[in-house]
Amino acid sequence: MAYDAETLAQVGEFAVIRRLVAGRRQPDAVALGPGDDAAVLFAPDGKTVVSTDMLVAERHFRLDWSTPHDVGRKAIAQNAADIEAMGARATAFVVAFGAPSDTPAAQALQLADGMWREAESMGAGIVGGDLVSAPRWVISVTALGDLDGREPVRRGGARPGDVVAIAGDIGCSAAGFELWRNDIRRFDELRSCHVAPRPPYGQGRIAAENGATAMTDVSDGLLADLGHIAEASGVGIDLSTAALTADRDVLAGAAEAVGADAWAWILGGGEDHALVATFPGAPPSGWREIGCVQEGPERVSVDGAAWQGNAGWQSFD
Repeated sequence: MAYDAETLAQVGEFAVIRRLVAGRRQPDAVALGPGDDAAVLFAPDGKTVVSTDMLVAERHFRLDWSTPHDVGRKAIAQNAADIEAMGARATAFVVAFGAPSDTPAAQALQLADGMWREAESMGAGIVGGDLVSAPRWVISVTALGDLDGREPVRRGGARPGDVVAIAGDIGCSAAGFELWRNDIRRFDELRSCHVAPRPPYGQGRIAAENGATAMTDVSDGLLADLGHIAEASGVGIDLSTAALTADRDVLAGAAEAVGADAWAWILGGGEDHALVATFPGAPPSGWREIGCVQEGPERVSVDGAAWQGNAGWQSFD
């Protein structure tokens, strides 16, 4: 069947689903994959970590900026980062996709290819989902993960004297967004970070194994997400701009090109899905220290002072 020329309506729901799952190899964690009313997963730990998130066209992505493949990667990455932030490893994803009936079927297949590429990069699979008609693209992903016998790393365990450390990109997605928005066709690496973020897969487990006391992923902004840790733990957190200078330098050229402040991207940008955690001692390899945990009040400061700029994303702004 010539999917390149046909729409989802012309091909039909079940024919599209058959093509989406054909030839895919599931990881060992999957006992029964797509094809029945539900999938079956092994849960060696006896506990399952679960998270879900949605992407809506024109709100979380734009198809004139991103390819369907990029969107697929982003949908999986942002959900996998939540599993990583608990100190777990993602094992499987369930995906629901809504789109107009005149959407080219080829785009749905490209979306699935992007999802599979991202899932396979961390040793996980896509085990089921749903396909429905909708006024615009809506993608809902449920991620499942395994703790390998460890306790989850929650937001509420940070203690005064802990160091704050980060693994992964910071500020890059926000920079990429402004480059796309201003139609500046340079700094390709930053533009790519916006359409397909790069969580540091495996570092959640490494943090947990090395005694992380609290952890989260940077989805809404570094200050906003560390604020959740400060509130849950009843502590203050102070960030060091000196420790983040190298990150600012990476963004300096792009900031000059769009007339922006690179610090605003680093501290309030979000969507990089880096991991940020607190440790009772020096952080492990792959992590770098960026601040410290202090006695309350429950807030996040920068070089000892309140940050006056944007602190992060608000879903209903």
